[in-house]
Amino acid sequence: MRMDALQARSVHIQKSVTARFNGEQAVKHVMIPIIKKPFFLGMAFSLAFTGVSAQTITLEPIDVTATRVEKNLAEIPSAVTSIGQDDIQLGTEQLGLDESLDSVPGLFLMNRYNFAQDLRASIRGFGARAAFGIRGIKVIVDGIPETLPDGQGSVDGIDIGSAEQITVIRGPASSLYGNASGGAIIVESERGPPEPFAEIRSSGGAYGLQKHQFKFGGQDGSFNYLVNVSDTRTDGYRDHGEAENRQLNTRLEYDLSRDTTIVATMHHTDQPVSNDPGGINAAGVAANRRQARDRNLFFNTGETLKQNRLGVTLRTQLAEGHSLQARVHHINRDFDASLPLSGNGIVRLDRSVLGTGAQYTWESSLGGKPNRLLAGLDFDMQDDDRSRFQNQEGGIAGDRVLDQNEEVTSLGVFLQNELSLTDRSELTLGLRYDEVEYDVTDRYITDLNGDDSGSVTFDQISPMVGLGYALSENVRLYSNISSGFETPTTTELANPNGGGFNQSLEPQKSTNYEVGIKSLSGQHRYEIAMFSIDVKNELIPYELQSQQGRTFYRNAGESSRKGIELAYATSLGRGFEFSSAWTWSDFKFERFSNADGNVFDGKRIPGIPEQLLHLEISWFGRDGHYLIWDANATGSLYADNANQTRVDRYTVSNLRLGLEKFVGDWEISPFVGVNNLFDEKYNSNIRINAFGSRYYEPAPERNIYGGITVRHVFGR
Repeated sequence: MRMDALQARSVHIQKSVTARFNGEQAVKHVMIPIIKKPFFLGMAFSLAFTGVSAQTITLEPIDVTATRVEKNLAEIPSAVTSIGQDDIQLGTEQLGLDESLDSVPGLFLMNRYNFAQDLRASIRGFGARAAFGIRGIKVIVDGIPETLPDGQGSVDGIDIGSAEQITVIRGPASSLYGNASGGAIIVESERGPPEPFAEIRSSGGAYGLQKHQFKFGGQDGSFNYLVNVSDTRTDGYRDHGEAENRQLNTRLEYDLSRDTTIVATMHHTDQPVSNDPGGINAAGVAANRRQARDRNLFFNTGETLKQNRLGVTLRTQLAEGHSLQARVHHINRDFDASLPLSGNGIVRLDRSVLGTGAQYTWESSLGGKPNRLLAGLDFDMQDDDRSRFQNQEGGIAGDRVLDQNEEVTSLGVFLQNELSLTDRSELTLGLRYDEVEYDVTDRYITDLNGDDSGSVTFDQISPMVGLGYALSENVRLYSNISSGFETPTTTELANPNGGGFNQSLEPQKSTNYEVGIKSLSGQHRYEIAMFSIDVKNELIPYELQSQQGRTFYRNAGESSRKGIELAYATSLGRGFEFSSAWTWSDFKFERFSNADGNVFDGKRIPGIPEQLLHLEISWFGRDGHYLIWDANATGSLYADNANQTRVDRYTVSNLRLGLEKFVGDWEISPFVGVNNLFDEKYNSNIRINAFGSRYYEPAPERNIYGGITVRHVFGR
């Protein structure tokens, strides 16, 4: 039988709640510029619980593999946050990663409700430029890169319903993960529990939402398995916002021997409908928040895709202190899209990715002090057959205007060494070399259109040095200098003057200076991180009047990013938990002039709010009831490089509650949630530098969802 509810919630805290900032006076201070009345009342309500006296719960340390080896979260000399299974799955809508990751300081997420554009994630500004998908952030699922060799990532291949842990590296990590590592999001799927189970989850909500899931798993001797199948459908809040998504996620693990384990993961995504309502201007928002852009309706904009991912990893202990881990994976993706333009608005892509990698770990001593050396290699190949066609009314393909093959080859070798200088201090040194080669073969050659075939190669050495020092058993200081390397993706290399690649684009490079303190065990957990990042050749999106709806990129000369990230979490007793996170950002262009001669020196980098505040109060009763209230206050941001359009601050509050009821071998868990509790008018996404001031994608009003999970445990 399971532990009682209070004990279960203690385990939940250990896995799910990581460093989050608080301190009554500090929270009051930082929220004043951005709160509104309902949010202020909620904050006052939450602070009232800080005086609750009852039995306290001790929070145990959390181990993660963010540094490619298992390591205590507190001992990593950089800002790393881990989110556990309950925060990801318990009573959530399971539409986007932002439902669980909004609590991570330094991470800004938008665009949960436009499935054609994908979630837009930004870590310390990295990824903010993305027109669609994930940019500048490494996404890894069960040890397999979901980020392509060219740096483009996506989350449509992530199964939220079977995610057990999500780890976020908040800051450049190219010394470990190479290209597009301004930060990292690392997702690990559930393992089957010791006792086999089968589970059905069904939910529905506003705007035609239906989501159904069937999951089963268990342990049979040396074999562990978990399979999850889900089907999601929604009409969308806005016109032309319909979406359908079907997923199959499988994780199989087998112990070949006491020292060797093999893990196979298989994922299938079928997204036959993902319509794009597009961005509208301020007048359109005022007239009708739910309307789609007229050109998006005319061209029936959206995308369809199918993706399969197969990955195999092998872990083995070669001898005492010597271990080896290897991976191989294959991804194929078929993608069709209709954009809101006629000239080349139909896109068809057939993609194949093959990758492999290995890392060797040697744990020994150096000068009589514990030492761990990690050496590895990553090699990945991407092959894209890309075609574009004239777009006609209804999204019907016309004449072919582009046909090219794009190949990307990425090679990276890395070293990392962790040396215990004393019983209290540890020095971490990292170094990685990356080479990324792009080749394009033009297969559409006419008298008016010459041969645009060509190639471009980028390489980079990425060092890192970090130092950690234990002030006490639970409190650690750290500092690091790390680097980031970010090439343009094949899409971002698109030539605004025709086919082939834009040869004028350069990779974006960054250097991160960071100091912090964290205490991630005991009753109270907190973290403070301060950073300064120098960025050269920042990649900036823009649109052309002649090709509205299609995004191109140029380099900015230099930009700077300074920020503070604070987090705090604690158990208040009597089943109550409190957590909070605050982020302050000062991101601006130091030197940037565009092709039209406009100078943006000193302007704020668009798409990133100056402040973010997350608060959460949760209660878990001994009888299985739970209630979770959270609020996210987002400061104002700019929608354009010139800082002429300012998007107002907003506060969104959400509530979810449910019951976990056990009847013999059965667990019955009904739940209900309210999104946007106080009916705030805000935008779920801002399209940066969109032509015609079409920046806004309005977010849903107050809406309700609910569902039930029924789980049967066999052999109990």
